[in-house]
Amino acid sequence: MFCVEVNILITTGVFLKGNEVRLVSLDGTRAMHRVVATKVNKIAIPKAPTVEDIKTFCEAFSAYCIEHHVEQLVLNRRATTGQGAGGAGTFILEGVLLTITPVPLIFVHPATLKATDKRNSELKADKPKTLDLGKAYDLAFEALV
Repeated sequence: MFCVEVNILITTGVFLKGNEVRLVSLDGTRAMHRVVATKVNKIAIPKAPTVEDIKTFCEAFSAYCIEHHVEQLVLNRRATTGQGAGGAGTFILEGVLLTITPVPLIFVHPATLKATDKRNSELKADKPKTLDLGKAYDLAFEALV
């Protein structure tokens, strides 16, 4: 009898909104995945963060990634111009995450999320009901194979 080791990749969707990140971690595949249960689903910084605030954010985010064995991050692509363009908070958080992440990080455009949702909505039975966590879930789902 042969044993085949299955390497389950834990992917975390990181939805940047204002001065906070919403986090949803998934493992498995698009067809067979589960939400990695956690009590932490939001990490925030104040509107005018200090160096200590950013250090605290980094420690909390790193602790989340270590605790849940995160192997990949997926962030929403911020709008850079026009209505709804990313503000200072999302800009700061994006920069911090780009700097501290020890795992691969990819950006996904909102149009890509909508297209995937149209094609695969029936596979998203565990999607959180709250809007922001739902978007973090969609980001993580996008990276599943």
